[in-house]
Amino acid sequence: MTPEPITNHVSAWGEGPIWHGDRLLYVDIENHKIISLTPSTGEEKIWDVGQRVGTVVPRASGGLVWAGDNGFFFLDEATGLSTPIADPEPNLPDNRFNDGKCDPSGRLWAGTICLQKRPDAALYCLHSDLRLEKKFGPVTNSNGIIWSRDTRTMFYIDTPSKKIRAFDFDNATSAISNERVVWDTSADPSSPDGMTIDSEDRLWIAFCHGAKVVCFNPATQQVEMQIDLPCVETTACAFGGPDLRDLYITTGKKPGLGEPLAGRLFVCRPGAQGVPSSAFGG
Repeated sequence: MTPEPITNHVSAWGEGPIWHGDRLLYVDIENHKIISLTPSTGEEKIWDVGQRVGTVVPRASGGLVWAGDNGFFFLDEATGLSTPIADPEPNLPDNRFNDGKCDPSGRLWAGTICLQKRPDAALYCLHSDLRLEKKFGPVTNSNGIIWSRDTRTMFYIDTPSKKIRAFDFDNATSAISNERVVWDTSADPSSPDGMTIDSEDRLWIAFCHGAKVVCFNPATQQVEMQIDLPCVETTACAFGGPDLRDLYITTGKKPGLGEPLAGRLFVCRPGAQGVPSSAFGG
């Protein structure tokens, strides 16, 4: 299986893809961009938010929610205007927000990364009433996060740990408990980054510095598939398309390598089906 590059936009560091409705949203962190792609028409919209942006999600009432250097923001798609919501780490200038997604009840979970590689970062939950709660930490590079179909398990990655963690999740209260490791990838020289989940609760994990996406089944503890990419910085993935069977994969550019396809968005059909994403409920 060979993923095909699509779109005109080339990211310095693409991340955070999410399918909602008939379009894919993702970010170009270092170029301060949020990108919306409608594959059926080829329409591509780009907003420059003026700072590094780690994640974006749709808002149920309209518009987008994103998180970046200076916390959480609403984005008006028509005007491009961003409105601040909250910043939990104004006293940590070496930190910025990284990956995030909404849980099944529409709360936005997003974590920070310490750019000096210290364990000074954390995972936060933005509730629909705009209350912000620190949920887990310390971490160094908060990354992929996703929930099982029955909503009872949350999977989470702190990239430098090289571990895929799971927590019991209470969808009614957002409480997490019973932290455990479902996969320790320490033997792999690359590192787990962004991830998504399919209809069989298998995890699809992008490995930065690894040029691959791996399908891991937590129930059997087995790797079931590997998709190879033509660029080493493979950052995140999400199922999309009308049948949720297209796997979209973001990538970044590694300085000095000169990879011609690095930074492109890729797509393939690996024979699995994703699950619908959740929009922010606030």
